[in-house]
Amino acid sequence: AFAAPHALAKELIFAIGAAQGSLQYKTAEKFANNANAALKSAGSDYSISLFGDGQLGKDKELMQKLKLGTVHLSQPSSIMAKVTPQFALFDMPFLVKDRAHLAKIESEVFWPSIAPTADKKGYKVLSMWENGFRHITNNVKPINTPADLKGIKLRTPNSTWRVSMFRNWGGNPTPMSFSEVFVALQTGVIDGQENPLTNIYAAKFNEVQKYLSLTNHVYSPSYLVAGKRTWDKIPADVQTIIKDSANAIKPWMYELSDSQEQELLGKLKEGGMQVNKASYQDFVDASKPIYEQFAKKVDGGKDMLDKVLSLSN
Repeated sequence: AFAAPHALAKELIFAIGAAQGSLQYKTAEKFANNANAALKSAGSDYSISLFGDGQLGKDKELMQKLKLGTVHLSQPSSIMAKVTPQFALFDMPFLVKDRAHLAKIESEVFWPSIAPTADKKGYKVLSMWENGFRHITNNVKPINTPADLKGIKLRTPNSTWRVSMFRNWGGNPTPMSFSEVFVALQTGVIDGQENPLTNIYAAKFNEVQKYLSLTNHVYSPSYLVAGKRTWDKIPADVQTIIKDSANAIKPWMYELSDSQEQELLGKLKEGGMQVNKASYQDFVDASKPIYEQFAKKVDGGKDMLDKVLSLSN
């Protein structure tokens, strides 16, 4: 007698834009490995295949592919503010004090008020991961205060709030896809950019940038996101394994992030970058109008900001 035919292996395509070596990439890889091991030991025929380095598209394309169902999982960061304005809470400068504050923001603001807004747009947020604290690099001069940004053409992600923030500070923000930044810096199309150290190092920006100014101006999460149509078809036990695997790696990810931060700073200095620490207070003082705009323009914005600030005590 013939054995019953096996159900076709159900391969979930996990496509990300992040470069190998970055915290985002390492987190994605760790998650995929752990989830696959857990799925296998549960006897599931589901598996996750990771495609990094923008192989299947840049963030914007990947967001479309999630909706279409040609990609099943992705790891967007700042681009989520384009999905719903509530995600732009994390574009507010100097919002997150430290990890303890972040944990409170996640449980009391992110999951109740922000993540559900993505459902209506066809996305399911499964976990909140880390991209990191952002810093400024450029080829003109060290940035100590917002006034130093005057006339500097700086690449930002395609986020209205990030653009508005740098405009408020006197810079000349230029939204651009991350994968185009290296060449734009090399050819002088732009003077600088802002990113966490892990992305600056992984993308080899130290080869085309002279100054690194430690500003910590924005904390960027990255997110594990599924297309809602795909997600709703996945069996509940598989959904649970995926979510649990995503959340279980967070302590590992934070530890890696912190140790990488120190190590990368050393490597970027060795790579010839001049490093300075920007004046925190000058930037905070220049950021008040951005908070006021967010409170006014974003539905529920004022309540979210008030809540986040009250949680920092």
